[in-house]
Amino acid sequence: MKQPSTQGRAQRLPAIWLMLGTLLIAAASWANWNFELIIGNAEKRYGNLGNAKTRIQAWDELIRASESLSEKDKLTSVNRFFNRQFRFSDDIRNWRQNDYWATPIEALVKGAGDCEDYSIAKYFTLRRLGVPSEKLRITYVKALQYNQAHMVLTYYASPSAEPLVLDNLIGEIRPASQRKDLLPVYAFNAEGLYLPGQTGKKSDTKKLSRWQDLLKKMRAEGFDIGEG
Repeated sequence: MKQPSTQGRAQRLPAIWLMLGTLLIAAASWANWNFELIIGNAEKRYGNLGNAKTRIQAWDELIRASESLSEKDKLTSVNRFFNRQFRFSDDIRNWRQNDYWATPIEALVKGAGDCEDYSIAKYFTLRRLGVPSEKLRITYVKALQYNQAHMVLTYYASPSAEPLVLDNLIGEIRPASQRKDLLPVYAFNAEGLYLPGQTGKKSDTKKLSRWQDLLKKMRAEGFDIGEG
């Protein structure tokens, strides 16, 4: 096999370094949430945060304490944290809307949220802790016992692995095969939209307007989150 010339290798180096630089910048943005700025922005919006400030600071402390944990232990600590921090409250009661996707800050200020708010908060916290988006999917399901729509966060250790389910209905993280009470409808993450039975992505999440609105709100709150 013919070896590439020294000149050819040199010409490719700038592109490689550019790619690596882009990846490093993206990683640094996730690893550099400034909670002083975030709390300051929240105070400008809501005024005196009261107990909500303690909840936001506890979130910051959770992230700091969980950074060196294994991926499995990160799932456990994040799932437990938000299941304890939020009381369940539907969107009509919380936001006077039928369907509102709250940012983690909005939910922590309220101290309450619905299934979507639990799942969203867990997703972004695990992303901040270095879990790749392709391992996480915000998943719409039908909760068969309640005969209603529900949302959970699912985690895939590998593309072919059975997903683990992080849920606010059941505190224990269980494999999907042990959650016969949930019927998957569709899932999404920063990579795209997924339908049951499909091996690949269906479409770009830029077409999910609520997801894009959520990203926009979080950036305004002071979070560097890339495309989620």
